[in-house]
Amino acid sequence: MIEKPEAVSGASAPMRTTLFDFPHPVDEVSARLVATGVVITCSLYLATRWPWVLVVLAWGFVARVATGPTLSPLGQLVTRVIRPRLAWSERLAPGPPKRFAQGIGAAFSMSALIALAFDADGVVLILVSALAGFAFLEAAAGFCAGCLVFRALMRTGLVPESTCEACNNINLS
Repeated sequence: MIEKPEAVSGASAPMRTTLFDFPHPVDEVSARLVATGVVITCSLYLATRWPWVLVVLAWGFVARVATGPTLSPLGQLVTRVIRPRLAWSERLAPGPPKRFAQGIGAAFSMSALIALAFDADGVVLILVSALAGFAFLEAAAGFCAGCLVFRALMRTGLVPESTCEACNNINLS
């Protein structure tokens, strides 16, 4: 977890300046609720094989990478409807690793769409199952695999420390 920055101290949500901002910090509870929605969406696809479900899944990831919850139907549902009704206290986490994780989800879900277009059903099932598995880890245990990769990239210098100074204090519990 991270300390709440002065700019958002006392506010219930991080301040945003443009449509394409990603929240920083991110409410960990909201992130886990979105991950739960991803698990449900992946499960729906795996159970039905309805192509439109993959379109919704991919749109959600791309929208969350680009704008956080702003253009994501799932993000909006979580931040405007579900999260405000929960009495759980806010738990803040750095935004950049969460955005990176959403980017990985976007890559997997877009790859699944492309594989579907080429009738590579086995590849689609592997990609959607992997997404479901990683989303389940986030939802159930609070383990963000993309965040772990982001942290490793920072340690190796591939991601500059200035990208996320708060990431040095990530609690992986």
